[in-house]
This record gives sequence, structure tokens and C-alpha cells, in this order.
Amino acid sequence: MNKIINPVLKGFNPDPCIIRVDDDYFIAVSTFEWLPGVRIHHSKDLINWKLLTCVITRESQLNLKGNESSGGIWAPALSFDGDLFCLVYTDVQNPRSRFFDAKNYLITAENITGDWGDPVFLNASGFDPSLFHDDDGRKWLLNMECDYRMNKSISGGILMQEYSVEEKKLTGDVYKIFKGTKIGLPEGPHIYKRNGYYYLMVAEGGTYYGHAATMARAENITGPYQEDPGNPLLTSVSNSSLELKKAGHSSLVETQNGEFYIAHLCGRPLMPDKRCILGRETALQKCYWNEDGWLRINGNNEPKVEVEAPSFNGNSEYSGYSACNNLPHGNVYRDDFNSLKLDNNYSSLRKYFSDDWIDLKSKPGYLRIKGMESPSSLYNHSIVARRLESFKVDFATKVYFQPESFQHLAGLICYYDEKNFYYLKISYDEDIGKCLNVIQMDKGKYSEPANPYIRLEPDKEIYLKASFNYNVLSFYWGYNENAWNKIEINFDSSILSDEYCDGFTGAFVGMCVHDLTAGGKWADFGFFEYKEII
Repeated sequence: MNKIINPVLKGFNPDPCIIRVDDDYFIAVSTFEWLPGVRIHHSKDLINWKLLTCVITRESQLNLKGNESSGGIWAPALSFDGDLFCLVYTDVQNPRSRFFDAKNYLITAENITGDWGDPVFLNASGFDPSLFHDDDGRKWLLNMECDYRMNKSISGGILMQEYSVEEKKLTGDVYKIFKGTKIGLPEGPHIYKRNGYYYLMVAEGGTYYGHAATMARAENITGPYQEDPGNPLLTSVSNSSLELKKAGHSSLVETQNGEFYIAHLCGRPLMPDKRCILGRETALQKCYWNEDGWLRINGNNEPKVEVEAPSFNGNSEYSGYSACNNLPHGNVYRDDFNSLKLDNNYSSLRKYFSDDWIDLKSKPGYLRIKGMESPSSLYNHSIVARRLESFKVDFATKVYFQPESFQHLAGLICYYDEKNFYYLKISYDEDIGKCLNVIQMDKGKYSEPANPYIRLEPDKEIYLKASFNYNVLSFYWGYNENAWNKIEINFDSSILSDEYCDGFTGAFVGMCVHDLTAGGKWADFGFFEYKEII
């Protein structure tokens, strides 16, 4: 019997929304302040997945400059109405305030890998929108309601309002259809229709270790909704031995053969501090409907690592990929920059990739990055990064950089947000010349723990490597790929986590350049390698 091995989407891939269109399965996930936005993964068999496309690719769809870390795109919901793919998403500008400043938008496309249109503004009453297409042709938007008031839950419940396709706006009354269960904090709503009932699936308990998925149902779409007596549908909260923690924020899909699965958020913490450097990931669980018409997880309501795969013989077109997502060559991904277009696994911060700062033409076989603001900028940070998807992995690159000032920096950065990162950087010192050292930013406190600076040969390319071994991070450098010099001290990788940083994303490693003089200093990167250590 074939098995699904969880998580199916490793590393920072949270808030999954799964759909099936004919024989194709798609999962959309949150991307927060990282661009391009809303990653969509594809599968034929629910076992093997590959990143297919990104939806938010230009500033007319979303401008994230200035958004706080862990703001941006929250909980996108993907759907298909028979003609168009529809995506609703939130732009959260202030995630750490009780106000959020959350605006919801709708974009559509005829082809999921084609051009997605510019957004239609929907509302700003709360985040986590989803769009339900009823079989009578009507469409309904759901979202949680933000409540900023003292002595109130920040989630006032689940709101619903009809959407008019003709007018391209919400219309009619706003209904509060569900205030949640005793778990509290209802968010992430999805509606499914089955056997005369409207089933409402929501996330509750917050997105950390008290997370859960719950359900309710009603005969009329506007309610009243009856809570499932067996709630929660899914949770990790009562079993500390589970490998998959934080289980919740789910969505439902039916296979071609009438089997049911939910995609859900989960995390795999490093112990004993319970820090998830891989961020929140995506897993699948098989479900069934009981005799009372309620959805249940096979076995019990806890997430399993191994799950029975669907009975149909799907085309496993991605079975050559490793268990780590999008690694077509076993456990190694290496980009020698021989293409004129960046691979879609790369992400940038609040900035779209464009020719004014990314250059694959000037020097064949190299990626040229033009430096802009500092690594703590919320506007113009020149970084090309990849998610951390494994606890044991090496990242390496080769850099040609000729700094002329201490305000010129380039190298390899291990990054959570602007207040928490490690930066193995090449720079310049008036007394030493071209040099190398490590910057650490820890909850906004700057330090250089690996002093003294290392003097570098002025005209040579420098090889840089970051090595993750669970909660230990080590840095290396050299003048060729087979002779590494280790930076003398090790670092704590676990600070690059949601729990330590009070955020919602995950660790990235990337190539970056910074020119604090705004002079456009550039660096050339000769390759970028991601290698899982088996």
C-alpha cells in the first residue's frame, strides 16, 4: 500500500488550501513578506509534490514595501468555479498590533500557471478570506473578524457576505455565522457542501502549540451553524510525543474515487526549546464521514507522519524528486546560473525580482546582485534566498566582490527577519582591507561574535558555506570548493524560528548585497548549492 509521508511540503509552507481540478491537485500556501507571493504546489497522486508557480508577481497585485515582518500575505484561499481559478488573500500590514490593517483581495486566472489579473478589493474587516461557490451560482466571501477592543478576543467570529461577479464587489448583508468553540480564536474558514448541509471548517486555538481544526454545519448557508460534537477535528495539543505539532488550519479535498483528505498546517520543533526553524509546514491526513454525517480523521484526531495514499493510480510525475521539496537531483540542488531566468524556488523580501537589481546577463554563469539598503530594511533589501527545508543541510556559494568601504557588504545570510539573522559577510576595513566576519542580529541587538576580522586576498573569489545541524549553525570560507576554513565558533540556529522571533515564517538562507551609501555596489555569485546531509 502506498503511503503519504508528512510533511508533504517541507519548510516554510503554512496555511494550506487544497483543491482538485479533474486529475490535478493544487495547494496554495502563505508567503507573508516574501515574494513572489502565494506559492502553488502541484501533484497527481497526493504523494509527490512540486512547486508549480507563484501567483503574486508584480507590484500592481501587491506592494509590500514597509510591511512589518510576518505581515504581508496571510492564508490565501484557492478555488475553481468551473471556468476561472480564483484566489483571495489578505495583505496584513501590522501583524503585531490588535488592529492588523488587513485588506482582502480577489484575483483570477483562466490558467493556474498563466497571468493572474490585478486585484479586486473586497473588505478590511479581518484576515483569512475564502470564497465559496454555491451550486446555485452565488458566491460568498468568508473571513474572520478582527476585534481590537480590550477584554475581547482578537477574533470576533466568522463573517460572510455575498460577492457579486457583475459588480466586482461584496453586496448585501454581512452575516456573523460562527463565534467559534470553547477553544477560541476562530479563523481560516472554509465552507463545503455535502448531502444538504453546509460544513464550515475553521482553525482555532492560535497557530502555535494550542492549534486545532474544528467544524460546524447548517442547512442554510447563513446559519444557524451547529458545532460538531466531536470537535476538534484535528489537533496535536494533548499528545506531547507526536512528531507533528501545531496541527490545525485545514482544508478539504475529495479524490476522483470519493476519498477525502485534509491538508493542514504543522510544525516540527527542535527540543527542548520547542523551536521550529523550518517554520510551519504542510501535511495531509486521510478522512471519512461517520454515520452521523461528520468528518473524522482516520485512526484518531491526531496528525500522522505516515498516511494511507489514495486508491487511484495517479501519475507520479514527481517521484524522481527527493523527500525534500523540489530537489530533482536526490539530496542536492545546485544552480550554476546558466539560465536567464531565476529558478522559482528563490524568494526576495518585499521586492519583486527585476532587472534593476538582478542581472543574469552581464557575466554568463553568474548572478549579479546590486546592493541597496541594509539587512534590516523593510523596503529595499537585496536578497535572493531559499527556504530551509531540512534540519541537516549545507548552503554554499562563490562570491566575487570588491568592497571599497565598510558600508559595502555581500555574502551569505541565514535570515528569519530584520531583527534576527546571521550574516557571513565580505566587507572592507580601513586597517585590514578586504575582510570577512560574521554579523549576528539577535532580537534587534547587533554583535560581531567571531572577531577578529579575517583578511582576504583582494582580487580572489571567495567561497562561503553555512552548515545547519539541527540547532547548531557553522560557517566556513575558502578560496576553493574543496578546502574550507571554519569560523571558530558555532551559533544557535534555533533563534531563526517563529517561537524565538514571535513570527509566522521560517528560516531562509540567501545571497545578499548591501550598499549603505546607495551607490549601487554589486557582487557576482558563481553558484548556489543546497545539499541535504543524509
